[in-house]
Amino acid sequence: MRLCLAAAFFARLAEEGMAVAAVMLAVQRTGSAAQGAFVLTAWMAPHVCAAPLVGAVAGRARRPQLFCAGALAGFAAAVATLAAITGRAPMPVTLAVALVGGGCGPVVSGGLSSLIAGLVPAGARRDRAYALDASAYSAASVAGPAAVGIMAALTSPATAMALLGGAAAVAAGLAAALPNGNGPYGNGPYGNGPYGAGQPVRTASGPAALRAELAAGLTAVLRTRELRAITAATCLAFLGIGGLTTTTVLLTGHHGRPGSGGVLMTAFAVGALAGSLAVARWRPPLTVHRLAAVALFGTGAALAAAALVPYPSARTGLFVGAGLCDGPLLAATLRIRAEHAPPSARAQVFTLGAGLKISAAACGAALTGLAAALPPPLLLLGIAALQVAAALLYVLLRPRAVRPRGPVSPFTARKSCPPSGVS
Repeated sequence: MRLCLAAAFFARLAEEGMAVAAVMLAVQRTGSAAQGAFVLTAWMAPHVCAAPLVGAVAGRARRPQLFCAGALAGFAAAVATLAAITGRAPMPVTLAVALVGGGCGPVVSGGLSSLIAGLVPAGARRDRAYALDASAYSAASVAGPAAVGIMAALTSPATAMALLGGAAAVAAGLAAALPNGNGPYGNGPYGNGPYGAGQPVRTASGPAALRAELAAGLTAVLRTRELRAITAATCLAFLGIGGLTTTTVLLTGHHGRPGSGGVLMTAFAVGALAGSLAVARWRPPLTVHRLAAVALFGTGAALAAAALVPYPSARTGLFVGAGLCDGPLLAATLRIRAEHAPPSARAQVFTLGAGLKISAAACGAALTGLAAALPPPLLLLGIAALQVAAALLYVLLRPRAVRPRGPVSPFTARKSCPPSGVS
C-alpha cells in the first residue's frame, strides 16, 4: 500500500505540475502564453475519451499493475519530450505529443486507485486506504505547482518540466514493483479514483456492453434533474477554471512579477485542501445544494476581487479564499452525485461527470489561449463571471424540493454516514 500511495503521489505531482510548467515554458521560449494554453488543451482533451478504454484494458489485464506502469512510462516520456520541444518544434508535433501523454492520464486519475481493492482487504482498512489515496490527490495538487514555481525560479521552466517527467518515471517504477492488483483481496479493479471505493467496475465483454454502460450513465445525468443541474453548473464553472493557470501566469507578469503564477495556483490549491477538510470536520449549517451554490458564488467573488486589487499579498490571500470555496464545491458535487445516481449507474455518473468537467476545462484553456492578448485582469474577471453564472444556473436548474435517493446527506442531518464507497 505504501508503494501504491507513493506511485500515486509522484504521478499526480507530475500531472498537477504540468498545468503550470507548460505555460511558463511557452512564455519563456516564445514570449506568449498561447502555445502553452494549446498544449494544455491537447493534454486534457483525451481524458474523457480515453478513460473508459483505459479502464476496460486494465480490467482485462492479468497483471494490471504492469499495465499501469507501462502507461505511466508513456506519460513520463511525453512530459520529458514536451520539455525539449515546446516552443522549438512545429506546433502540430508538439500537440501530437501532448495528445499521447494526455491519453495516459486516466491511469493517473483512476488506474492506480483501481489497484487498491486487490491490495487491501474490504472493511475499515480499505476505507482508510482510499482516504489516504484521496489525500495523495490533494497533496499533489499543492506540491505540483509549488515545485514547478520553485524550480523554474532557481533554474528554468524546461528543467522544472523535465523533473516532472522524472517524477512520473519514478511512479512507473513503483507501480511495476506492486504485487498483482487482482488479488489477494479482490478480482479486478474497483472504483474510479478515490471516490469510488468498493464499487466493482463491470468489465465489459465487448464494445456493445461498454457502450451500454456509458449510455446508462448519460441517461441518468440527463433524466435526473439534480444531476443535470450540478453537471451543467460545474462544467460552466470549469470552462473558466481551465484557463486559470494561464491567466495567473499572465497576471503576475502584468504586475511585474513574472514566474509567480505557480505561487497563486499553489495558494488556490492550499485553500481548496483546507476548505474540503473544513467541510468534512465541521459540516456547515447548509444543505448540500445550497453549499454548492454558495461555493460557486464565493469562488467567483474572490477571483473578481483578486483581479482588481493591486497588492500581491492581498491577491494571494484572495486566491486562498477562492480555493476555500472551491474545496466545498467538490465535496458537495460528490454528495449530490452519490445521492441521486441510480446504484447500477453510479460509477458511470461519477466518471462521466469528471470527464465532462475535464473537457470543459480543456475548452477553457483553449479559449484563454485565443484571448491571451487581452489584459490579464479582464481575463480573470471573465473567469470569475463564469463562476457566478454557474451558481445562478445551478439555482435555476435544480428542483425546488429535493428528495435524495440515497442515504441522508451529512450536510443536512448529523446522522450515520453513508455506506463506504459512496463518497
